Amino acid sequence: MAADMQNRLMGCLSPDENVRRESEAWLKSAEQSDLGGFMYALTQALSTEGSDLTVRQQSGLYLKNILYAKDTNTLEQNRQRWKALSPDAKTHIKQLILTVLNSPEQVARHTASQAIAEMGAIDLPGNQWPELLPNLLNNVTGSTPDTTKVSTLECLGYTCERLDYTDLDQATTNNILTAIVDGMRAERSDPIRLAACTALRNSLLFCRGNMENKPERDMIMQVICEATQCTDGKVRAVAYECIVQIGEHYYDKLDDYMQVLAQLTFNSIKTEEEQVATQAIEFWSTLCDEEMDILEEIEECREAGEQPSRACKGYVTAALAQLSPLLLEALTKQDEDADLDDNIWNAAMASSTCLTLVASTVGDGVVDAVMPFVLQNIKGENWRFREASTMAFCCILEGPGTGKIGNFVNQSIPVLIQALKDPHSMVKDTTAWTLGRICELHASCVPPNLFNDLVTGLKSVLINESPRVSAQACFAIHNLAMQITVDDSTTTNLLSQYLPALLQDLLQVTERPDWDEANLRPSAYEAINMLIQHAAADMAPILEQLLPVIMDRLAKSFAMSVLTNEEKDAKAGLQGLLCGILQVMCQNLSIEAVQKQADNVMQILLEVFKTKNAAAHEEALMAAGALADKVELGFERYMDAFHPVVMHGLKSHEAYQVCTVAVGVVGDLTRALGKNVARFCNEIVQSLLEILQNSTLNRAVKPHVLSCFGDIALALEGGFEPYLQVTLMMLLQASQTRAPDDDEDLIDFVNTLREGILEAYTGIIQGLDDGGKVQLILPYCEAIMSFLETVTHDPNKDDEVTSGAIGVLGDLSDSLGTQVPGLTSKKFVDQLLMEGASTGVEKIVELAQTYRTRIDNHKRGAGM
Repeated sequence: MAADMQNRLMGCLSPDENVRRESEAWLKSAEQSDLGGFMYALTQALSTEGSDLTVRQQSGLYLKNILYAKDTNTLEQNRQRWKALSPDAKTHIKQLILTVLNSPEQVARHTASQAIAEMGAIDLPGNQWPELLPNLLNNVTGSTPDTTKVSTLECLGYTCERLDYTDLDQATTNNILTAIVDGMRAERSDPIRLAACTALRNSLLFCRGNMENKPERDMIMQVICEATQCTDGKVRAVAYECIVQIGEHYYDKLDDYMQVLAQLTFNSIKTEEEQVATQAIEFWSTLCDEEMDILEEIEECREAGEQPSRACKGYVTAALAQLSPLLLEALTKQDEDADLDDNIWNAAMASSTCLTLVASTVGDGVVDAVMPFVLQNIKGENWRFREASTMAFCCILEGPGTGKIGNFVNQSIPVLIQALKDPHSMVKDTTAWTLGRICELHASCVPPNLFNDLVTGLKSVLINESPRVSAQACFAIHNLAMQITVDDSTTTNLLSQYLPALLQDLLQVTERPDWDEANLRPSAYEAINMLIQHAAADMAPILEQLLPVIMDRLAKSFAMSVLTNEEKDAKAGLQGLLCGILQVMCQNLSIEAVQKQADNVMQILLEVFKTKNAAAHEEALMAAGALADKVELGFERYMDAFHPVVMHGLKSHEAYQVCTVAVGVVGDLTRALGKNVARFCNEIVQSLLEILQNSTLNRAVKPHVLSCFGDIALALEGGFEPYLQVTLMMLLQASQTRAPDDDEDLIDFVNTLREGILEAYTGIIQGLDDGGKVQLILPYCEAIMSFLETVTHDPNKDDEVTSGAIGVLGDLSDSLGTQVPGLTSKKFVDQLLMEGASTGVEKIVELAQTYRTRIDNHKRGAGM
């Protein structure tokens, strides 16, 4: 197989598509028929000196990817396949691949270190590769070539990154850490120190036990701080990356080291080369993130009357006087040639991010630290200082209260409007961004007499300025429109006199020759969407004229060229944006206006569904849902054509966003069509059940599906009976899902899932009650009440779940009264209603009080 392997790997690189496909099919077949032999042949290809380096690299990556996957389920399957190989087969592979760490070729060594790490991550926890670590540690500390030491350190770092700190005993972890620290010694060569620093960075979570031990932590911090003084800038940068990781994962252990770390980072921000300075700045950004999280937790605990688990040390506030001048100075080191689309990251960008986080962390205190710099330089002669001061002002808009920053915002508006005419593009770019942030965060501080100047100034840079400046102006118009109130009691608002001209210019922006730069086209269409949503009644004729324009653009998009991937993406993106506009217009135009164009809108949406474009399908589905919501029963005439589209969306499990939207559209259809949706429900319900039973589908879809059953039940009323049993079984099964107290993501998911379950119960109970068949729910009431009790006793439930639980309790009370077992006697009922009354959320409080009265009436009626 080895000779064939070389040829097939070469074939995968062939420009001939037929050769590539044949080679890939051969590799897949060989992997499936004899995994052990296939992996050994790959290892032989990787280890063969003198062979093509690209083939060697490809074989190593193929080997690694057989063992690794980002998806948790696939990763576990891959690991089980490896474990199922015979011990002899694995031994041959492992012995051979370890020799590649001695290869003279860096590409081979590097790729081998990754593959070895994947094998080690599987075998080390079960002690299935006892010779691995002694071999690697000997490579580092023994008399091996520097190249071997570098690759071995890489391998150790990758291995530790793939392991949990509980996977190995502490003695073994100590040995690994000792070898890594040995590589960081000052007398080691720079390549070895770089590899060792990188390995330590990848190992810091794995070495948690050592970091909890002060003497060992002191040693680790010492070698890291010493590495920040290395003559090699790459080593210094990675040493600071280690410090960033420590700030994130060991914030509570920083007290003994903060003085030194502050001195090191301050000096590096001021004097170091960019790759080092950005990491030093990142340390302070990380501390901001940690302190904001802690302060949020403290506030949540205060509101709940609990003791917080962590204390905020206030490092950022204490450092503000020294840190802010350094960040402000770094802001003046802009790279005017940097293209943000190229993922460039420099000290000026890092400083703006850090200053933004500092403002959110320390609040009002940042204003006095930053505003003197802003006031001194915002009108200065040097463009770098004008741009830096504008950026600094933008950075501190969020965090301080309006009482502290509001006057400065008020005074800044005329200066910023004037700066839109600055001769330097970066100044105009940052100015437009700052105005957008002001409109988003402090619109009330914009002087009314300057509203016209503000809109006129933003409009003036839409057509002829650079794509970045124009995109930022779109962002500002979007945020300004968002703040305008639509009041049914008046026919006009502040936007009305500007809206026709703004729409015209924004439509022109979407067709600029450089529309594909700086996210310009999406920004313009998003601004149009927001203008439509906040248009007053007197703008209805303008919006009605806009609808056929958008449909015409969508119709013309079908003829766009798609010869390249770029053209294909451009067409898909444009169709998605235009469908998004149609959705918003259907939602905001009058029923009469939409009905006039409904046939045309639906016809063109059906054309979109014929394309192979998941992103556009998602937007088109939402537009169709909005159309159904507006024309209601009038939508039935489209259902024969639209039903297959919905079914395709429900079955698009691999494109879960489309699947989620399709589920939402089913809800729109049930509300629009009512009982007339019944003839489509057999297929729809079957597809919804398939979604719930699919274990590989993204879990975010499932709460929407559960809620959708409630929509269907509300529409069908008594006609829901054929689906009742299977639906309730699914709801009861879903209600068993729990989340551990230390898994915030799972807690959030469980709350969302329970919200969907409760919405389903509400729809089912109310629908059956409306249809005169609510007695069908009686056999399930005990299980429903048990679920409500579980929810009540869960300390992690959110207000939405509390509200939903009270709603279901009330629905049971209204429809079945004392027939519900435990309604008037279970203690959790009183607890749930008391919690609802104490949430402080007006809607929930009213709901709890209402059902408190009704359940009390039931108690009195039962003589309790």
